[in-house]
Amino acid sequence: SMQRTVNRTLNSSHDHKLLALMNVTGFDPEKVTVTVKDGKVKVLAEHKEERITTGGKEYHCKSITKEISLPPGVSEDEVTYSL
Repeated sequence: SMQRTVNRTLNSSHDHKLLALMNVTGFDPEKVTVTVKDGKVKVLAEHKEERITTGGKEYHCKSITKEISLPPGVSEDEVTYSL
């Protein structure tokens, strides 16, 4: 279950604190952007698909945006992330 995954992740990071866990399944890792600015971590995941159908072209777009404030005392250059 998702809860077990979260617990395993938390337990495996003894030296680091986990600020957020985000599910970006279905998104190309190259289309996931993480920026750290003004005391906030912003995550943007985008997926665009174009299909040719008998009626013409269809475009399917989906995106996820998440903004997390850094806890007090944590500097922006301490932030790491992984996919």
